[in-house]
Amino acid sequence: MTPRDADSIMPQPRILAFAGSVRRESYNRRLIRVAAAGAEQAGGKVTLVELGDYPLPLFDQDLESEQGAPDNAVRLKQLFAAHDGLLIASPEYNGSISPLLKNVIDWVSRPGKGEPSLAVYRGKAAALMSVSPGGLGGLRGLVHVRAILGNIGVLVLPDQVAVPDAANAFADDDRLLDDQRQAKVKGLGANLVEMLRKLQSPDI
Repeated sequence: MTPRDADSIMPQPRILAFAGSVRRESYNRRLIRVAAAGAEQAGGKVTLVELGDYPLPLFDQDLESEQGAPDNAVRLKQLFAAHDGLLIASPEYNGSISPLLKNVIDWVSRPGKGEPSLAVYRGKAAALMSVSPGGLGGLRGLVHVRAILGNIGVLVLPDQVAVPDAANAFADDDRLLDDQRQAKVKGLGANLVEMLRKLQSPDI
């Protein structure tokens, strides 16, 4: 078998990529595009979504019991279920996870009738990144995102990137001006593809 033949039978991991912000000029929405490009170049099939296209009420179990899950929660859960891994750019809000991202995680976690708890998350892998105006680049928030995902059965890659000084971090084309950071963020996408391939085909 030639290397080209081997490449042709390698699994193509499906990756859902999104930022935990809906702000029009969000730096994290720019950052996720860099990581998504790295995943695609490594052979992953990336679906880049805007969480603003799926508005949700604040999670409320009484609302869920009385009316069922909102349509957008169902759509998002279907997207999560159809992908093998997650690329997440998470803004830092007061040293923690954004309310938007936490609310999405909570709604998507809800089991359907006869479905095991957290089935949509278990067995998935994720890579995390952030960008922030502050000197730590959103690092404190990533600690909480990592803990939440780990607690619900997601394998979170140990590598992550936190980009500081957001206002001066990007070129007009959304590329990071620092070549080393650009390579690291693209590398996160590529590393996620590699990890998912190992999970899908342990003998590779």
